[in-house]
Amino acid sequence: MPKKRLLTPDSAARAAERELAASVVREYEKRREERRSVEAQWTLNACFLAGRQFAEIGPMLEVSDAPPDSPWEERQAYNHIAPIVETRLAKLAAVRPVMSVRPASGSDADLKTAEASGRILSAVTAKLDTDSVISRATMWSELTGSAFYKVTWDAAADDVAVTAVPPHEIYPDSLCAEGMDGVRVLIHARAVPVSVIEETYGVKVEPEDIELAAPERASFAALPDLMTVRRDDCALLIERYERPRPGAPEGELTIVAGGRVLHRGPLPYLNGRDGSRDFPFVKQDSLVTPGAFFGTSMIERAIPVQRAYNAVKNRKHEFMNRICCGVLAVEDGSVDVDELGESGLRPGSVVVYRQGSREPRMLDQGSVPAIFAAEEAKLEEEFNIITGVSDIMRSSSVPINAASGTAIQLLIDQDDTRLNITSDFIRAAVRDVSRMVLRLYKQFARGERLTRCVGEDGRVELISWKGSDIGECDVVYDTVAETANSRSARQSRLLELLRLGLLTGEDGTLDAATRHKLLAAFGYGSWETVAETQALHEAKADGENLAAAAGKRIEPSEIDDHVLHERSHIRYMLSAGFAEAAARDRGLERRMLEHVRTHRLMRALTADAEAGNAQQTDEQA
Repeated sequence: MPKKRLLTPDSAARAAERELAASVVREYEKRREERRSVEAQWTLNACFLAGRQFAEIGPMLEVSDAPPDSPWEERQAYNHIAPIVETRLAKLAAVRPVMSVRPASGSDADLKTAEASGRILSAVTAKLDTDSVISRATMWSELTGSAFYKVTWDAAADDVAVTAVPPHEIYPDSLCAEGMDGVRVLIHARAVPVSVIEETYGVKVEPEDIELAAPERASFAALPDLMTVRRDDCALLIERYERPRPGAPEGELTIVAGGRVLHRGPLPYLNGRDGSRDFPFVKQDSLVTPGAFFGTSMIERAIPVQRAYNAVKNRKHEFMNRICCGVLAVEDGSVDVDELGESGLRPGSVVVYRQGSREPRMLDQGSVPAIFAAEEAKLEEEFNIITGVSDIMRSSSVPINAASGTAIQLLIDQDDTRLNITSDFIRAAVRDVSRMVLRLYKQFARGERLTRCVGEDGRVELISWKGSDIGECDVVYDTVAETANSRSARQSRLLELLRLGLLTGEDGTLDAATRHKLLAAFGYGSWETVAETQALHEAKADGENLAAAAGKRIEPSEIDDHVLHERSHIRYMLSAGFAEAAARDRGLERRMLEHVRTHRLMRALTADAEAGNAQQTDEQA
């Protein structure tokens, strides 16, 4: 009888690891097969966006160009989808919601915590360059209908990392879930160079010949060819996230590549509600599809109209070609048909036909039917109705019948309202991302951190904070602040305030500081050397405030503009940040008061010296 092979603990563990890795890969393959029809629609959207508008989805869910019905058929693409998408992206680029933090209660402690969290969020948002991440995610959501943000903690950089993830890499356990809350298990699969896998996980895996989405190489001009590419220096990295359940109260994260289990453990981030563990993903839709996980792109709705428009334009051009080139009618055997068909009736040519037969003649093709122009105009209007992008938005011109500024503004506002649904999805996604960012900083940020942010007076300042400063609070978006953040709206309000006389002094004139800020708001802040020097003095005074808060000794200089320094120091001493710093350092207020008194003394001495010099000059004169 053959001997039974005994499994050692190590071999049993390796077998269990291989089986776990194989089960994760099988689950990924199953979900990929279930999603083939959705991916085919994404590829078709990319084809129409890039101008390959005779593509269609075949019976096997492959996307290929349909063959022409006849060799002479006109097949030009008159791409209206690309400018529509570009216009929508340009309008949606202005949707950059300003986040504010709402305290958990009305107590002083919660109010201070919410204020600190808001300042931290404002500071780290600028540092993480979230605008470019939002733009990239919006591009993918406009193309496919959905995009995702992945919010993780980068241990190497000791900071939060926010990346835009295309939907090609996301595989939910149910395509019928209408949001992330309805997903129990989520897979994130992507091609990663084997060298990066080895550096990150310390495991060397063999390269695989895989075919996956390559968004980092994609562009509108070449999307259909680059939606899927083959890489021979990468391996398929599969991250399987499972929500907390009774058997696993902290959830589970399993990472697999090359048939190896690289990591298995609980969900790493306390990024859910009330400190729970959750997926590190936020979904952003262009338009919601009821009963479906992935959203709908505006391109999908415009494809039938684009097909009809191309057909009308091509048939119209075929008709015009017949009129211009003509159609010859010849009697059988009267001419050399091959030569006439090759050369046609060129100007000055001699046509020889058989004696007694009828000469070749051009058939009357009439004129282009008016129905072509009418149908073309109807389809152009249908583009506007379906996509929510009007002629005003696409051509950046106003109608001739809009004679007043109020009418023009009303038309622009109506165009903006047609994008409100998509804009609200962007705002909601950014709000959820901001919540995750704060929760990750609270979980991982250790030690004091210095970050630049914009203060209440609009000036850039440094704040010192740590993860424990972030409390239990909620993030909401401030639509009033977002509207005020628009450059054109801000300039219009400044001009209105200037006309009302609210920016001038009691004598009706603008002081130097106000004039400099007005010029800066309109992009001409560097025109005045005096104002530039003033900005340098203010920056130096701000640096002295930080140095004093850090316990360093500060001394006035003879070259200081004492008025500006006094104003900056007093503003700092009246701020909430100074109160917190003074509570930690009992001698800070005394040092700052002495510093301000020294500025005043030096200013008085300088004034006396200037007065004495003026009197001496008068006496000499």
